[in-house]
Amino acid sequence: MTSESFNVKEIIVRGWPVLSALGIMSIIAMAVFFDRLIVFRRAKMDAEAFVDALLKLLDEQGREEAMRHCAEAGHPIGAVCVEALRNAGNREAMEKAVHNATQRELNKLETLVPLLATVASTAPFVGLLGTVVGIIRAFHDIAAATGGGPEVVAAGISEALIATAMGLFVAIPATMAYNYFVHRIQRIAGATDVAVFRLIEKLK
Repeated sequence: MTSESFNVKEIIVRGWPVLSALGIMSIIAMAVFFDRLIVFRRAKMDAEAFVDALLKLLDEQGREEAMRHCAEAGHPIGAVCVEALRNAGNREAMEKAVHNATQRELNKLETLVPLLATVASTAPFVGLLGTVVGIIRAFHDIAAATGGGPEVVAAGISEALIATAMGLFVAIPATMAYNYFVHRIQRIAGATDVAVFRLIEKLK
């Protein structure tokens, strides 16, 4: 095989098992990213303003109306506040209900996010596997064509480099997306704790 006859198509043909695996991992990461992006966008809320409005509603129209307002919010804070209002009057029961509701809502937000971490951590190793296979093929080509020039190993080396690059190309965005969603979950958890604390202080 000469360098003139070597092209990207040949690289794909030679390295398709590893490149296909990385392509599937990339599709999974993108699907999870857009799914969670929609979920987190729906969960976006000004927690302080929500609690201010909730406390005012509680004073003016009572607990039932406040519960209805929380249930219609469609936000983790609203779901947790519903449990606090439902168990008002019993501090221990209220705190237990709030804790369980908070964990339930955070679990919903965390759904599929670990897949991003899995892709981010395994994609470089899959790319490394392709690199090793490409180098093995390169040395095999050298052994099979004694006295050949650099073009003899061009296919194997190119395959190795592309596998490495593809692994990093998949892993880097997945890592960034995972860190972004973990940060968002932490912020929502903190905002929920503050909001519920204010509500519990009011209810007690």
